[in-house]
Parts: sequence; structure tokens; C-alpha cells
Amino acid sequence: MRTGRRDKSAVEIGRELLRLNRNDLNELGKRTVRELMKIKGIGLAKAVTIAASLELGRRRQSAAALKKPVVKDSRTAAAYLGPLLEDYNYEVFVVLYLNQAGRIKQEDIEILSQGGISSTVVDPRIIFKNALELGASSLIVCHNHPSGSLQPSQADKNLTTKLHNGAKLLDIKLLDHIIVGGKTYFSFADSGLLQT
Repeated sequence: MRTGRRDKSAVEIGRELLRLNRNDLNELGKRTVRELMKIKGIGLAKAVTIAASLELGRRRQSAAALKKPVVKDSRTAAAYLGPLLEDYNYEVFVVLYLNQAGRIKQEDIEILSQGGISSTVVDPRIIFKNALELGASSLIVCHNHPSGSLQPSQADKNLTTKLHNGAKLLDIKLLDHIIVGGKTYFSFADSGLLQT
């Protein structure tokens, strides 16, 4: 925060910011720059600094929890991806490209698609192009449901079927489609909804 305003110190503004977010850093992490700027004493520069700090914290948490883990199951994948996706207020879609041993091949997890509050559009051709370029043996796809509901939509099911069929043609295994919402997740594989 560095500086305050005439009637409040930087510490007091910080306390107000936390209080408005129920003293919960996870809630604060969901705020946009524009929302942060609604607090008197937080301009664009402070809002961007706060948002950047929270993003660094998210990345550190994810990296510290699992640094390029061997993905053995849905729990491992969700533990790795959950911290990266939990604060988005709109749907985002990511893919883990794995080698034969289940180790993540890509250097950074990239958001492949982002959309609105209730959906995002995913192009399977991009997923398979990346898989071939990385020499992936298998993949796990994952997206978030900002509402916290873990129930897969019909569009989620259709996409999973399309990805499963495309992967089969390329001799790549689609291991799972995971939906994260809050601190929990839904696994197509664990629920028997992934064709084998």
C-alpha cells in the first residue's frame, strides 16, 4: 500500500480492504482491479500492485504444492490446477500434457480458452496440435465452474466425447476431464463418464 490518504493510513486502508473481503485472502484474490479501485484510497497503481501480489501468491502456492508432479490420478491433477483456476470469475480451460510416466511436459500451464460466467469455447484442434508438438502420451483437460457447482453440463459431456474420440485417433490417451469449483473438483474418470 505504501501510502494512505489524509484521513486513513496505509495500514487502515489495508485493514478496510481485508474487512470488506471478510478477512479472507481467497475472497480478496477474486477481486478485479476495478473492484479494488472502488475503495477510497486505492487508485489504479495500488489496485494493480495488489492484484499482481495476489497472482504471485497464487503461483507460488501452486508451484510449492506440486512442482511439475507426476500426475497419477484426478486428486493430483486437481491439487495442481485448483489453485491456478479457483479465483477466476469466468470459465477458463487448461490442458495438462503428460509424458509416458505421467510427468507434465509443458513449462507453464497456459489458459487455452476463456469465456463467460457459464461457458467457454474450446477448439480440440489446438489441444491436439499442442499435444503433438510436445510429444504428449496423454492429457488431462480441466476447466473451472465459477458458480462452484461441479455438475457437468451437456456441453462438457459432448466436449469430453469429442476429445476422447480425437485422442484415440492420434494414439493419445485422454485420462480425465476435471471440473474445479471452489476447493473441490469433479472427475469424469472417477465418475465413470469417460469412455475407455
